[in-house]
Order: sequence, then structure tokens, then C-alpha cells
Amino acid sequence: MAANELLRISTLSVSFGGLKAISNVDMTVYEGELVGLIGPNGAGKTTLFNALTGLCRPTSGEIVFSGKNLSKKSAHYISRQGITRTFQNIRLFKSLSALDNLRIACHQNMSYTFLGGILKTKNASRQEEEAEKQAWAMLEIMGLSQYAHERSVNLSYGNQRKLEIARALVTKPRLLLLDEPAAGMNPAETQELLHLIRSLRSDFGVTIILIEHDMNLVMNLCERIFVLDYGVLIAEGSVEEIRSNEQVIQAYLGADV
Repeated sequence: MAANELLRISTLSVSFGGLKAISNVDMTVYEGELVGLIGPNGAGKTTLFNALTGLCRPTSGEIVFSGKNLSKKSAHYISRQGITRTFQNIRLFKSLSALDNLRIACHQNMSYTFLGGILKTKNASRQEEEAEKQAWAMLEIMGLSQYAHERSVNLSYGNQRKLEIARALVTKPRLLLLDEPAAGMNPAETQELLHLIRSLRSDFGVTIILIEHDMNLVMNLCERIFVLDYGVLIAEGSVEEIRSNEQVIQAYLGADV
């Protein structure tokens, strides 16, 4: 049975003044896939993630997610449709505990009113209790429960990365965008991350797009890979197709990959 199309990007371009950061990019991602997005620094990878999540507006082209055109929608609207992300530079609430970082993220899926929160109505209290349960459960899954009441700034770098992924997951996404999750990790942490991402896809049924410079991680994790260079999509295909693509080797990989 053919896989269902989840995300379709059509002739997408993003310009900043006279600089074209992304130029006429076409991509299709199917439900349940784990795909890589690679390329040199400045290739437009993070800009593409920013466009997908509403942090910058496409200059032209379309982003269609689960049949809905998100090209001109706000970041808040896009997140509620089921697209969430992590960042190159970790963006946790550093003064808050690990548990509170996740509880805050859970509020995206709550429906009680501002007044209900002030008055602590039964509905508001019930949803807050459920959010705390979800936050605790996610900490358990990520192996972070022992740090629940620790300020996030005090966690190790690797655990901060895991907490940021956990925060994205409690919003219950259908598409998870990971922007260089292995950046700054040592080899042991990177290997642990590889197993974690595999399990997230299978356990949560989430589709994942991964930006990463660690080619060992990408080649061992992703089923398909897209390659950007100077804002242009120069190749897409399986790991073996990308590994042997002469244009990709010259632009990014080098002959020893």
C-alpha cells in the first residue's frame, strides 16, 4: 500500500532583501518517514525549517501539510496543526525546572479560558493535572525523570538536548523537525541520540525531518536524504544514492564518505 503524503513543498523560495536563501525547492515527505536534510553551512537548511514553522514567510511557493496550505499561516497556527521543532541553539526556559518546561509546552493543547485559569475552575484544574501527568510520562520516556525539579540550565548539554526534544513531543506533533540535535554531543551521547530518535519514530508514530552535519548519524538513521546547496535542492534519494552522487560529493560529502 502506498504511503500517505504528509508534507509537500512546491517551488518554495525565501528571500531576505536581495539574498535568495532558498530557491524553488520541491520536497515531498510521507507519513512515518525519517528523512535527512543536509548541506554545507549557509545552504538554507534552517531557513527551510523556519519557513515550515512560520518563523519566516515564503517569498513564493507553497507548503501543504496534511492537505492544508500553511504558506501564509502564523507559527502558532502551524504548531497546532502538528508541526513542531527543536533549534540549533537550545531554547529552553533556563530558570525553570525540566518538569515546568514540559508543562508549559502542554498548554498548546489546552482549551480552558484565561478566566478559568484565574478562578481555577474544575475544567482548568483537570487539564493542568493532565498536563503534569503527560510531562512526567515524557520525562520517564526520555530518561530525565530524576531531573524533573532541576533547573534546565543545570542539566548536562546532552540532557538539555533531550529535554528540548521532549518539550517538542508533548505538543503531540505529527511532524517533528530536529535542527542539528547532535551538535556539541560527544560520540557516546550521539550514539544514544541515534537510538532515541529511532524509538521516537516507532513509539510515537511521528514523522521526522533531521538536519545534521554528523554524516555517520545521518547515514545510519535516515531512509531518504535531501541535499541543499546555496539554497537549491541538488539531490534527493536513498542513503546509497546520496553517498554515490558526484554532485553531492563535490558540494558537501567529500570522497571519503
